[in-house]
Amino acid sequence: MSQLLVVVDSLKDWAPYFPAEDVITFDAYLSRQDGKKKTRTRVINLCRSYKYLSKGYYCSLLGEARDHHVMPSLRVINDLNQKSLYTLHLDDLTELSNSEIQKSHKENDLTFITYFGATEKPEFKSLAKDLFEKFPCPILQVSLRFAERWQITELQALSPHHLKTDDQQTAFADALDRFSHKIWRSPKARKQYRYDLAILANKDEKLPPSDAKAIKRFIKEGNRLGIDVDIIDRKDYVRLAEYDALFIRETTAIDHHTFRFAKKAESEGMVVIDDPTSILRCCNKVYLTDLFNVNQVPAPKTHILSKQDKAALQAAMEDIGFPIVLKIPDGAFSQGVFKVNTPEEFEAKLQNLFKKSALVLAQEFMFTDFDWRIGVINNKPLYACRYYMAKDHWQIYNHASKNTRFTSGGFDTMPTYEAPKVVLDAALKATRLIGNSLYGVDIKQSGNRAVVIEVNDNPSIEHGVEDRFLENQLYEQIMQDFIARIENRRGQKK
Repeated sequence: MSQLLVVVDSLKDWAPYFPAEDVITFDAYLSRQDGKKKTRTRVINLCRSYKYLSKGYYCSLLGEARDHHVMPSLRVINDLNQKSLYTLHLDDLTELSNSEIQKSHKENDLTFITYFGATEKPEFKSLAKDLFEKFPCPILQVSLRFAERWQITELQALSPHHLKTDDQQTAFADALDRFSHKIWRSPKARKQYRYDLAILANKDEKLPPSDAKAIKRFIKEGNRLGIDVDIIDRKDYVRLAEYDALFIRETTAIDHHTFRFAKKAESEGMVVIDDPTSILRCCNKVYLTDLFNVNQVPAPKTHILSKQDKAALQAAMEDIGFPIVLKIPDGAFSQGVFKVNTPEEFEAKLQNLFKKSALVLAQEFMFTDFDWRIGVINNKPLYACRYYMAKDHWQIYNHASKNTRFTSGGFDTMPTYEAPKVVLDAALKATRLIGNSLYGVDIKQSGNRAVVIEVNDNPSIEHGVEDRFLENQLYEQIMQDFIARIENRRGQKK
């Protein structure tokens, strides 16, 4: 279970706010003895000054020495204390909107305050968010000047001691409440959970890996096993260190915030599924193609094509034969995958695909009524599904359907021991090369031949589909795996 501490110079600085036992003085934090306790501790440093060798400086220094996750970090304190350092990080910020600022302000010099990356001034919301991601600091004063265009002239870290008006104090309290609601929980409520898990999800995603009902099952089983589960989204990036583990239930990609979340969680020493290495390996089919080839994982005949190598294009057609499946390396949910039946279609489709990617995969087409999906966690089979092709289509998903945004076929879910041994063996051989995370292995079977199409680092787990056989046990097994990983990681730190 994690805990949150708010450190102030004097409890008088906290007088305008709701009393909480998590608010302690710097002297109390200095004398605090956690011993060998491995509780994850998050510290919000609200000391009056962050100058070098001040109490605020030492608070963050001690926090990092104690393996606490402290805000602001020493890196942020040092950067904000030297203009020459923080200006290095300002070049790639969201460009300030001159028109939006000028609608509300006529003067050439402006100052506003951000509270945990939030501001009530709409014209500065995007800038406040970007600054908080670069300089995670509880209270930040931003000064701007207009000289042909708006520019940041100064950044200054503040503390609650500097907030004199009711509006400022209310804005700070509201932002702190939103940023970390744990400070307002009663001690009794906290003690019922041993661990904290964040599930990253996007309620607006069209094809999420888990639907709302499945997410609720994860929460229910996690709570039952002693895990406090929160749903977070991309705005909660800086809150990650509050948790023991991260479970990504949003479609992953390398050039995407899901990968940044995975990298951040890993750097914080958290358990994370999907881990960054699995995302890197699974999200690109070129990598998987070479990996399977080198390690003799059964896979369809596949060629990696480059626009410049005309001879390779001809060789692929001759070796594979038609029909041929063409794939963009980073497609998901059957998107970016096309079947061509003639040399003319082959060349025309490749011409379009090479505009999106320097490399394209050409793969043997295997007709089957269904694809196997074997769920694997920690190199053990978890569930087995047969996904049938969409009506009058050669894929599970038909994104070209005229009546709706997409259609899909039916499915069968069964215990893993009922899946053919050749299918299970192929799935496990593939995932052992990726890692020990949660994977969904797509396999085509024709007689005694089973070939791995791809390994998904972020497999679908939807209520009424993948859980049809195991029901709540599916969610329980995944939550149990998180507990084992968290406890193993804590044991390594002793």
